[in-house]
Amino acid sequence: MKIPLLFGVLALMTSFSPNAEELPASLREDGQYRNQVVLPKDGFMKKLRIGIKYLLLSKPAGTRPQAPLPVEQLSRDQLLAAPDYSLWRLGHSTVLLKMGGEFLLTDPVFSERASPVQWAGPLRFHQPPISIADLPPIKAVILSHDHYDHLDEHAIKALAGKSEYFLTTLGVGDRLLEWGVPASKVRQLDWWQETQVGGLRLVATPAQHFSGRSLFDSNSTLWASWVIIDKDFRLFFSGDTGYFPGFKQIGERFGPFDLTLMETGAYNVAWPNVHMQPEETLQAHLDVRGKTLLPVHNGTFDLSIHDWHEPFDRISALAQAKGVPLSTPRMGERIDLRQPRLGEHWWEQVDSPASAVTP
Repeated sequence: MKIPLLFGVLALMTSFSPNAEELPASLREDGQYRNQVVLPKDGFMKKLRIGIKYLLLSKPAGTRPQAPLPVEQLSRDQLLAAPDYSLWRLGHSTVLLKMGGEFLLTDPVFSERASPVQWAGPLRFHQPPISIADLPPIKAVILSHDHYDHLDEHAIKALAGKSEYFLTTLGVGDRLLEWGVPASKVRQLDWWQETQVGGLRLVATPAQHFSGRSLFDSNSTLWASWVIIDKDFRLFFSGDTGYFPGFKQIGERFGPFDLTLMETGAYNVAWPNVHMQPEETLQAHLDVRGKTLLPVHNGTFDLSIHDWHEPFDRISALAQAKGVPLSTPRMGERIDLRQPRLGEHWWEQVDSPASAVTP
């Protein structure tokens, strides 16, 4: 069906225009935020050609799993009873953290599709391990940028009543206010700005990406990575980003990190500056001085033309070759942030002959 793929084309066309100058993030020109370094400016026709070629005409069958993914269902009681310093992957870049006795939620997307409408667009491979209604109270929702696979309007509205704070980049918070989130709950940060939530220190750090949710708002909001610090524990969440010198800056200022949640998926040679190839993911982890790497931005949505499991395959091989500890939990599986379980290749069983089903 070509209609869902058309929304991928539209997203690429409306938002992929990272034309940068070396300026602080808060300085804008013509109402657009900029990256730290100059990136190629892609015209409308080039974006249209890329979208049609890669998202409409060259879509192989392997971009979606042929069998259900293993998902561990969660309950509120389980989460409340879990020890501190726990993590659960809920899908794509949605991660639930329990730190300092509080729950944090990154880039919550719970809808069936990462799309402006729910009748077309990229469809989930799996259901979330827990519903928003069953989640315990959330101390803070952490948002990296406003793309549909990271900012889900329905999820934000559902979380508005059970989340104490929403931490966003500049401009993204304005969207939340439009959706009815009380202003007292929203904190908007520029790069290198920080805030305290309970006993946690959170810093919005640079990323190399772009933003937009329509034809008319390209780069009107900021994008970022995030640093989360609790006493002697440090976590880095990359958000969406291409590889850039800012990783070394972040590592110098805030590293080393006990765990990094690094984007590893939805990459393509046609958009090399705004998403990382797995080799770059590993290098970014090393640049920020990370210890254990947990790859995210994979396993939930079909957003490029690589096999759905390829990001796991490639980052696993690279990490093994470099001796980097790699944690790849199943969706809904609890891991200990201080001693994450390493080495399981659960995705290798999904498309095996024993589990394959007719699509």
